This record gives sequence, C-alpha cells and structure tokens, in this order.
Amino acid sequence: MIEIKRALKSNRIMKALTGLSLNEFLKLASKFGKYLEPVFWEKRNVKFNLGRKFVLRTDEQKLFYILLYVKCYPTFDLAAFMFNVNRSSCCRWTHWFIEVLERALVKEIVLPKRKVRSMEEFMELFPALEKIYIDGTERPIRRPKYSKKQKENYSGEKKRHTKKNIIISDIKKKIIMLSDTREGKVHDYKNLKDEEIASTIPKEVTAVLDGGFQGIQKDYPELRIAMPKRKPKGGELKEKEKEKNRKISSERVINENAIAGVKRLRIVSDVYRNIKDKFDDKAMLIACGLWNFHLEMV
Repeated sequence: MIEIKRALKSNRIMKALTGLSLNEFLKLASKFGKYLEPVFWEKRNVKFNLGRKFVLRTDEQKLFYILLYVKCYPTFDLAAFMFNVNRSSCCRWTHWFIEVLERALVKEIVLPKRKVRSMEEFMELFPALEKIYIDGTERPIRRPKYSKKQKENYSGEKKRHTKKNIIISDIKKKIIMLSDTREGKVHDYKNLKDEEIASTIPKEVTAVLDGGFQGIQKDYPELRIAMPKRKPKGGELKEKEKEKNRKISSERVINENAIAGVKRLRIVSDVYRNIKDKFDDKAMLIACGLWNFHLEMV
C-alpha cells in the first residue's frame, strides 16, 4: 500500500500527488478529521468502530487518499491496486471522503457561493469588491449512451461532449461564485442569464467578460461592463478600440489563471468518468474550494 511518510517529508511530492503543499495539507487535515465520524454515521447508520480494521487508519491517510484521487484522478481499479484493497472500497472511500472534504472547506470559508439572490446580498458578501471577472469553462465527459443526452451535452465550440460552469473570480484570482453544472450545449451567456447572475451585480462593480457574452450590454444596460469590441462586418476597428481590447484581454488573464488553478486537479480537466448523480457538480465545487484554500495559505 502507498505510504504517505515519504510524501510528508517532501513538499514537491506532496504537491505532485495532492495539489497542496505540506503546510496546506497539515492544516486541512486538522479540520478534515473532525467530520469523518459524523459523515460516516450519516452514510452507514452504524457505529463508527464496528467492522474489520480500517485500512486507512489516520486522518492524514484518509485526506491523502481523497486529495490524490481528485488531483491524479485514477480509476478505481488503479486506486485499489495502489492502496491494496478492492475497487468497491475505493468507490466507498471516495464518496465518503469527498463529503468530509467539502465540510472541511466550508469550515475554512473557502468554497465559492452558488447563488446570490440580490444586489444587497452581493454587497453584504463582497463589500470591498470593485471588479469581477466572469468566464465560462468546459470539462470533457465520456460520450453519453443515449442520443438525447448526446445532443444535450455536445459542445459546438469544443466539438465534443462536455459539462459547463460559469466561474466568477476577483482580482486576487479567488473563485467567489460558481454556477450549477450544465450540459455542454448550453451557451455561456444563456447560462449566465438562467443563473440570474448579472441582475445581482451592483452598479458600482465592473464586470470583465470575453466576447462570448455579446448581448449583455443590451439586456442589462445598468451593468458596468468591460468587454472587447467585435470588429464590424466588412470593416476594421479603430486603433483606440484595438488598444482598449488589448487592455481588457490583459485583465481577463486573471480569470484564465484562476480557472487554470482550479484545473490543476485532473478530476475537472481529464475526461470525466464518474456516474453518480450530481457528483460532477460536487467535483467542480471541491476543485474551486481547494484552489481558494491554496490562495489563502500563500
């Protein structure tokens, strides 16, 4: 079985296997252990100490397993070989520990908000915010079995089957809001409207977007927008307009870097394989939370 002793002696190995530094891992482990037993009771409805001796005995070992899973995203067969158990055990561990990890990240106040219902709530949650960065991101999935789901999940932009989210970050690259996971067919702007995100952004806050959100200025005239201007049909942009576009594009790099930080975890960058309902949404939420946790520790 994989021993974590070597990883606990090497910052480089810890980052490669879990995506966290040694200090980050140890801090998260202190919170992670508090929720293991409550979640176990909820899932199994039996006493925590019943049954055969648990293979992963310490809190650190359990946290190491789930972080390795989301960072490297092995199949359950490979994980079972690595930890010298059967694949069903790895499946149970994953669904148990992912719940525990989510609660630990809630305790650290690093998970992004899923829904903001009004401008007042937005200002209460993010009082000092002057600028936000909005972008859509896609994750590849396996080709669905049924033709209806194939059509729903097929992304014309990526030319493959995907899942989509809208990610909103601040100037420090922290993910402050994450939309629900949608099918790849849904356009980013439609997703933004369906989530009613734009209507909750205060007038004092500038929203930086890419050209994929054309039409937002017409639908939300009161919103302060920074978005590249498209070249007119059969014409050319003026030099000032080109310079403004370059400036906006350089600002948007912040959100691109934030998304890249989230996608360090292969569970949200490799072809998604899990079949449990809504687990794809939870995986994205956990990935954003771990990225925010990393930023908090830097």
